[in-house]
This record gives sequence, C-alpha cells and structure tokens, in this order.
Amino acid sequence: MRSARDPVSGLPVLSLYGARRAPTPAMLRSLDALVIDLQDVGARYYTFAWTMVLAMGACARAGVSVIVLDRPNPLGGERLEGNLPDPAFASFVGLLPLPARHGLTIGELARYANVEHAIGCDLTVVPMRGWRRAMLWEDTGLPWVPPSPNMPTPDTARVYPGGCLIEGTNLSEGRGTTRPFEWIGAPYLDAHRYARALEVLTLPGARFRPARFVPTFHKWAGKTCEGVQLHVTDRARFKPFLTSLALIAAARRAAPRAFAWKRPPYEFERRRLPIDILCGTDHIRLAIEAGKRLTDVERDWQPALNDWKRRRTPSLIYQ
Repeated sequence: MRSARDPVSGLPVLSLYGARRAPTPAMLRSLDALVIDLQDVGARYYTFAWTMVLAMGACARAGVSVIVLDRPNPLGGERLEGNLPDPAFASFVGLLPLPARHGLTIGELARYANVEHAIGCDLTVVPMRGWRRAMLWEDTGLPWVPPSPNMPTPDTARVYPGGCLIEGTNLSEGRGTTRPFEWIGAPYLDAHRYARALEVLTLPGARFRPARFVPTFHKWAGKTCEGVQLHVTDRARFKPFLTSLALIAAARRAAPRAFAWKRPPYEFERRRLPIDILCGTDHIRLAIEAGKRLTDVERDWQPALNDWKRRRTPSLIYQ
C-alpha cells in the first residue's frame, strides 16, 4: 500500500504495510500520543494486531504514549483454538506466540504484548461499555463494516482462524469470490468426492457442500475450481483451525500429485514455507505429510494452549 493524503483533512496518510511496517522516529516526532482504532478479527494471522504491536514498540523507543480504542472480538472471548507458535517461526502473520483463535480484544492483546513481551510503552486502553466475553459479533447489535476487502461478513471472520491456512497451499481459499475462506477448491479436485471425504470426518459444527466457483483474481483466476462450501452449523462447537487442517489434508489425499504447498515469498517472509509461518511451526505440516490423525495433532497442542490461557488472565478487561 502507498501513502496518500486524506481528501477531507488534508493530513498525510502514511502506510505501514509494505517495506515499512512500523512508524519511523520522524513520523512520531511531533506526536504526544498515537491513537490506535482498529477492528481486529480474533485470529493470529490478521496483521492489524501486529501493526499495532510494532507501533507500540516504536512509540516506547520514542517516548510517545499509545491509546488503544478497544473493539469487540467478533469471535467472542471465551473459545480458544490452535497451537502456540515457536518463536523461531515469528513473522508478520504471527509476531508473538498466540493461538490461532486467541479470544482477546485488540485492547487486551495490547495489554498482553506490552507486559508479557516487555514492550513497555505508556499504554492506555479505552474499554468498551457492555461487551462480555461470551458475545459473538451478532450479539453486539453493531453493523459489520468490513475491516479489509476479503473480510466482508462476520461469517468470514468466523472461519478465518483456520481459513487463512489455505493460503499456504495451492488450493483457492475463495479470494476473488463473494465467499472468501468459505469456498475452498482447485481445478484438480472432484467436488463431490472431496465433500464426501470431509463429511465422513463429522467435524464439530461444520458441513461441506460440493461447490464449483471461478475466482476473478488471485489463485486459479478465471479457472473453474471444484471444491466445497464450508457451512458453520453450530457456532459454539465449530473449530475453524482443526476444520481447515482437515480441508488441507483431505485435498492432499485426494490429489497427491497436484496438491502443493505454496512457496515463499509470503507476507514479507522469503525463506520459510507460508504454511509453516501460518502455523508457527513445521510440525503440523510434517504431521499432515506423515498422515497423522488430526485429533492426535490437536491433542498435542492442548497443554500449551491451556497454559497460555492461564497466562493471558492478567491482561483481560472483560468478564
């Protein structure tokens, strides 16, 4: 993204997505405080949170206060899912080791990063009124304003803590369609066989309908992709991270010669495989390649997830 000028105020708009991902000392020189007002989606890969964390570090070094205006986590604040990443795999889709579905508001995430990871900025979080941890977006009564072009609805956010993993493969994750991260497929799959292979897994809160779609841009643009539409049938039981690992493993089994892991570069990382930085480890990819049962993979990450849940407690604002 390029920097620009706001047409209403005439103030400069400085991009922090690209070669520069943190504010420079020159940008902060005339500021008393930096106000951060961003709608996060509750998933580790969403880069808004990491832009905030990098800005907090820059402000700490420059002696500039940070004020975070808190926003709801669209997925609620109770359910957590996913492995704790290895810091060696840190990237712009996971600078700090959080689970894929972390259950924090962006203000709570700021508090956690500031203390647990010793950023040490002068931080103020302006809390919300009326938000409770059990609330999903639909419970807030607020209109959904897409925080980015491929996050058009709360349904997208609901599947995204797993759906983003598809970006680490040569499957289409539905970018270039009206249902990104809900339509998954590729020209080399058979939609009905793929759907049947997923249905027999009886994944909690999820059903899979055979689907054909043609992305208008991104992977397989202009090509007919056969795959599935992911339907969330029970929001309370649905496990987006596990479900998307199943989508990947089933596609690899169905078409072992055609399926491939996406190669770097990806999100400013030029060495490691995208699937590995998305997972924060290579263990999950290797487990899929070895045909390990995903229920066993899920069991492996649970102790670290339980420990992280305890460690996040001091950073929580809402009950």
